[in-house]
Amino acid sequence: MGKGWEGVVLKLLRGKDFTFTVTGAEQVTEHYRRIHLSDGGLLAAVGDSLHPTMWVRLWFAAGGRPHQRAYTLVDPDPVAGTFSIEFALHEGVASDWARGARVGDAVEATVQGTGFTAPQPAPERLLVIGDPASLPAINSLLDAHPDTPATIWFETRHASDAELPVRLDPGRHELRRVARGEGLERAVRAELPDRLGDPASAYVWLACDTVTTRALTAYLRKELALAKTRVNALGYWRPDA
Repeated sequence: MGKGWEGVVLKLLRGKDFTFTVTGAEQVTEHYRRIHLSDGGLLAAVGDSLHPTMWVRLWFAAGGRPHQRAYTLVDPDPVAGTFSIEFALHEGVASDWARGARVGDAVEATVQGTGFTAPQPAPERLLVIGDPASLPAINSLLDAHPDTPATIWFETRHASDAELPVRLDPGRHELRRVARGEGLERAVRAELPDRLGDPASAYVWLACDTVTTRALTAYLRKELALAKTRVNALGYWRPDA
């Protein structure tokens, strides 16, 4: 499949292309699907660059045109050359592909732009804000900091989102569920300052819709005076998408 002008730009930026093959699938909830994949040599190629929240760009065809969407690697196994990718299902070409994916299907991918810098000094508590689209990254972050307490503000849309596999340790993790439309930003503003601790060693990881991400990033940086290095923010989706 041709990748259009986006593919040309990524190639100029030294993006590396791979082909993944579906080895299985699980319907986690009616709105969430996990696809198991062989990595086409990706994990061997990235080697020591493998990191928490690592993502790849998958390519899908619709109407004769290429579309790329970014997804986080779930449980990458460099020895086996496998990982999974989880899809928060909605209308769209990527979700359509995930719904119909069968063993043996192939999907093209490009790795370019992903990165993660562990916070130093290490935070006393992780402060995490996200939703089903960023759940794979949230879980990888919790896995990477197994001894660090965490508070997670998790925006939900469907009743079945309560069944999603958040990797919680009840002794260390506090999960604050917020139904979409009930004010994720308002909840974070009201509750996060009491859990912040020393701003110099605080760490906030934030990935939800672009509007909320932008508003909360401004709040954290300007009103709470957190340093840029203590906030990792990325808008995962547009509210009108």
